[in-house]
Amino acid sequence: MTDSSALDRVWTVPNIISTARLFLALVLFVAIERELCQPALVLFLVAASTDWVDGWWARRFGQVSRLGRILDPLVDKVIVCGAFILLAARDGSSAILPWMAVVVVVRELVVTAVRAEMERTGHDFSAGLSGKLKMVLQCGAIALELFVRCAPGASFGGIDLRQAAGVVTWAAVVTTIYSGVEYLVSARGLLVAAKR
Repeated sequence: MTDSSALDRVWTVPNIISTARLFLALVLFVAIERELCQPALVLFLVAASTDWVDGWWARRFGQVSRLGRILDPLVDKVIVCGAFILLAARDGSSAILPWMAVVVVVRELVVTAVRAEMERTGHDFSAGLSGKLKMVLQCGAIALELFVRCAPGASFGGIDLRQAAGVVTWAAVVTTIYSGVEYLVSARGLLVAAKR
């Protein structure tokens, strides 16, 4: 069991990693905006692949903190929402369309608000399987979109990567909506129970 002093720690290794990922996200956004697709792809892959490091470290070495419980998912949302917004295109040149970016951002805002209320009332509201799958598909959609911008017309094993990006993006959007609804249904039960 984690004591209160440990929960109040700020400058732990996991929090430093999360903060570094936040700054990395800002550099990523500049690279996307300036259409530097190769640096953007590398930056995104580093940011996405190190996502698990801070959580693993916190659990492995007992460095779970209140700040970390907020910062880690916040950074994930900044990276994904920012990338979706910057990669969205109206003309169909991107697998990510503007309305898809809106769906992703709205879902994350709603779930963040619900999670904050659950944490405030003392309920655990950690990501479920659908939430984790949603994150994987969102990251896959972003990575594929960046890759096809670096290598237009690329294919892998006979599969057109532009079409693959479209399929993964649609899967990410559907899972985003499903996981959002699932969270709301789950939260409704917890909130009703908390009021009794």
